[in-house]
Amino acid sequence: MILLCGIPSEAPLRLVRDELARLGVPVVTFNQRRFADASLWWELAGAAPRGELRLDGSRFRLEDFAGVYTRLMEDQRLPELRNDPPDSALRRRCRALHEALAQWYEVAPARVVNRALPQGSNGSKPYQSQLIRAAGFAVPETLVTNDPELVGEFVARHGSVVYKSISGVRSIVTRLGQGDLARLEHIRWCPVQFQAYVAGPNVRVHVVGAEAIATAVRSEATDYRYGLRQVDEPATLEAVEIPDELADRCARLAAALELPFAGIDLLFPPDAEPVCLEVNPSPAFSYYELETGQPIARALARYLAGG
Repeated sequence: MILLCGIPSEAPLRLVRDELARLGVPVVTFNQRRFADASLWWELAGAAPRGELRLDGSRFRLEDFAGVYTRLMEDQRLPELRNDPPDSALRRRCRALHEALAQWYEVAPARVVNRALPQGSNGSKPYQSQLIRAAGFAVPETLVTNDPELVGEFVARHGSVVYKSISGVRSIVTRLGQGDLARLEHIRWCPVQFQAYVAGPNVRVHVVGAEAIATAVRSEATDYRYGLRQVDEPATLEAVEIPDELADRCARLAAALELPFAGIDLLFPPDAEPVCLEVNPSPAFSYYELETGQPIARALARYLAGG
């Protein structure tokens, strides 16, 4: 039996649920928006946890879950909480339930995609970049600073430069232009990550266990996710094959980060080895699958089911 956690209508969760159904694997879905109808208790019994999850009047033993796919997220649209003060009893119940669930699957013997602790590497882009380099990938030359003079020196050395957030919070990767240089004094209040611009096609590699599924992304935008905003044209996606050695290296990188499921972003500069930009520990793979038909959800369902 597989446990899915999150918002059932969200595309990644929905696609995995459908593939598990095709495999004939029993599925239980914890809808985070219906937390008021759910309860959970668990304890450590020797080396393994045991407990019970109650959903809509049904009871499920935690020991019976062989796999967990979680996409729990902060959700500002919960109607139950919209008018509640920050420390209301209902909000405390919501937080306590989500925390107990997350603590359980951190130690559960099930196949969990993905546990919280390994996902933390993405909370600091500079730290994750060091882990990527240690795994044998080239990474862009990077400067993290709140000193405008150092940025000027970095630009003089590399010419074309992009900037992005340091944390795991999504930001729009943007080419540093004259307008940005004119307001560099603002970074004194908040360090920013600057990187040498790397030209070349983007490839997203989704690693599921030992399997690597690659998608080429073609766009003139600096950040292809925002192609319409940056160049008035969306990115185009295409399924591609990458060399076995590179696929193995991607799988080893995900394993080193303890991520059974990961989205690895690569750039292929001309006449140079691939450059790894980052590793997404909770990839919204549906964007790629729905455009290309690649069987990412099927691979993830098979992994969760133990095959």
